[in-house]
Amino acid sequence: MYSVGVFLFLSEMIKPLPDFRALSLEAQVAQMVVVRASGYLFDHQIQYPAWEPPAAILQRWVQDLGIGGVILLGGSAAELAVRSQQLQNWATIPLFIAADIEEGVGQRFTGATWFPPPMAIGAIARNDAHKAQRYAQEMGAITAKEALAIGINWILAPVADVNNNPQNPVINVRAFGETPETVSQLACSFIQGTQDYPILTAAKHFPGHGDTATDSHLDLPVLPHSSARLNQVELPPFKAAIAAGVDAVMTAHLLIPAWDEQYPATLSKQVLTQLLRTNLEFEGLIITDALVMGAIANRYGADEAPVLAVEAGADILLMPSNPETAIPAVCNAVTSGRISHERILSAVERIWRAKHRIVEPGLVNNLSQQNPPTFLHQLSQPATLKTVTNILQDSQRIGGSLPLPPEPPNSNRSLRNLIVVDDSLTCKVLGRQVPAVAIPQQRGYELQLVDRNTPFPSENLSYTTTMQPTLLQLFIRGNPFRGTAGLTAVAGEWFKRLLRTQELQALVIYGSPYVLEQFLPELSPAIPYVFSYGQTPTAQAIALEALFPQAALAQNVTEFI
Repeated sequence: MYSVGVFLFLSEMIKPLPDFRALSLEAQVAQMVVVRASGYLFDHQIQYPAWEPPAAILQRWVQDLGIGGVILLGGSAAELAVRSQQLQNWATIPLFIAADIEEGVGQRFTGATWFPPPMAIGAIARNDAHKAQRYAQEMGAITAKEALAIGINWILAPVADVNNNPQNPVINVRAFGETPETVSQLACSFIQGTQDYPILTAAKHFPGHGDTATDSHLDLPVLPHSSARLNQVELPPFKAAIAAGVDAVMTAHLLIPAWDEQYPATLSKQVLTQLLRTNLEFEGLIITDALVMGAIANRYGADEAPVLAVEAGADILLMPSNPETAIPAVCNAVTSGRISHERILSAVERIWRAKHRIVEPGLVNNLSQQNPPTFLHQLSQPATLKTVTNILQDSQRIGGSLPLPPEPPNSNRSLRNLIVVDDSLTCKVLGRQVPAVAIPQQRGYELQLVDRNTPFPSENLSYTTTMQPTLLQLFIRGNPFRGTAGLTAVAGEWFKRLLRTQELQALVIYGSPYVLEQFLPELSPAIPYVFSYGQTPTAQAIALEALFPQAALAQNVTEFI
């Protein structure tokens, strides 16, 4: 069970819930809106100004509009504790404080625990299903505990998509696996891990975003399969999650002609009301994926999309382009008779049930005298970090001639540590002292960092005449807004160049197993390789330990493992 200390910052949000039927129509609709905001405390720290309002506007949305919740991104876990408290203090009605923390709280908020992506646990399930289920359950429990410690009360996870398309640019390693059986088992284990805690979960992205090659952040994917195939592959994990007691289901922005030829799932009454609510008998919250995403915003506009989503059966409108116009648009649809008031009341009633679940009135007196730093003791505990290490070790793949032999003492060869990332400006897992840099540096490797913006060197340069043994480290995984799940062009070109010049000494891939599968047919059995689903410093230390035994100890980076 959870400890009292977990709920330090929840004490600030404990306010009585009024009778929702007594609220005005505008106030009821506002409770259906969840907006995006920066987790940082100051306006000059905002990283996505198109989506994250400055403090004055955010405060107005919370205090005056009476929005139902906020989804946060960015900042440290300690900042989030203060930020969530600030937001709850502004609100008259307790807020949903949500976060996309599919890989643990540390994925979004530094200092907390960052797990490997869910597909790492799915890989373990191939050999030991029971161990994988235990890991998924521990991941759910740890994520819930750390989230509550800093004021988050809604985990927008687990991902219930079946990633059966290697070219999927947006789901990829975020999924637990490539079969409905694996995803069902592990998503349910994650949900079960959270259920000792007063926190909400959300299975996403209904009815299944795994077999697409288009990123819905950019455009509208089409899922062309028959209803029979969708029922066999895409739907089982969501059915299992509903049976396991998931609190919410998040919609997918994709068109499924077998069920609705006109509207994407997020805006489809056939998908949300007929399929999810009626056929699957789901009684929890239906939350849209972000309405600012290109698949919806580029086609339906800022105010029509929220109206269509509510018509379709959504209870929560996540990240409408402009809540100040979206709320009146939905209200106008009610007063004009386009949407019934009963549709709004049913949504708000579900919201109230969910908010009652995350409000613990009995904790107020227990917490009121606690020292604020208490919450820090809930984060990144040794046992938690050991679980992360075990998942990384159990899911890691190695091959070739390992370990790398040490360089002769008098060798004058120039060694290169070539690190390829998608975008060095947004890469959170690299720095001067991380193992991917520090361990090779200690062994005489010179760092060369390139990304998709780095000009590729000409064949006329000295690479073809001067042999430079190269450790190639690739940080590549599917991520939203990339538009592709495959190799960046620069990574593929470097791999081919190093093979051609016989300079490839060893290969380490952090992220997508599909990249490894592309490379393996061309890789000589003599060249050592390591694959890790993780990209964090912990993942780097474990991977490089396979290449350079005892390197972590020599480098004084044991804190990473």
